Amino acid sequence: MSKIRRDKERLIKSLIWEGVLKSSHCIEAFKRVPREKFVWPGFEDEAYIDTPLPLGDTGQTISAPHMAAYLIEELDLKPGQIVFEIGTGSGYQAALIAECIAPTGLDRRYWGHVYTIEINEVLVEFARRNLIETGYGDRVTVIRGDGSRGWPPELESELYDRIVITAAAPRIPTPLIKQLKKNGILLSPVGRGFLQDLVKIYKASDGSIYETILLKCAFVPLRGKYGF
Repeated sequence: MSKIRRDKERLIKSLIWEGVLKSSHCIEAFKRVPREKFVWPGFEDEAYIDTPLPLGDTGQTISAPHMAAYLIEELDLKPGQIVFEIGTGSGYQAALIAECIAPTGLDRRYWGHVYTIEINEVLVEFARRNLIETGYGDRVTVIRGDGSRGWPPELESELYDRIVITAAAPRIPTPLIKQLKKNGILLSPVGRGFLQDLVKIYKASDGSIYETILLKCAFVPLRGKYGF
């Protein structure tokens, strides 16, 4: 067994023991998605250390595995859902989400789809290549643009079952709340400084919005019209 495979198995067991990874489909996603294919070249041996890693000189990072696990668990993902991610980074989180809503082995007719948007041109190409090479290119669409405005930008239609922002916003962008479907969930870090609040938004069937603060977290700032 290779070192990377041993490290991966050890990490997954640790995340399960810690209670971060709980549901069978999220555990399976972690087993299937090769994080070493999404880290910046030269960091492959560190892929399964539970820490964020830099993405070249872009100023962005690939989130620590425990945070990636926490997000997919809190999103309550199911096959067939349409998910919008703001902040593609290397594409790793999008691949995990895709494995939950369009699992490998499930009939394609029942697949969901991930739309993920990134403002940094270098990362758009990096993520797109990573997703294609790992077999997720047909389950994830990578878009270059300002995700804080939603996609399509400022369109006031309920499009997405789930929305996740992987960068810290000053507040939840209004266009994203409008694009969240009823009975939908939105996750976003909110706040300034090194630590922010991870906020969970639930839009009820009558359109009412309910907000919960889940925990403290550390993300890079959201860029764009509704970012910093």
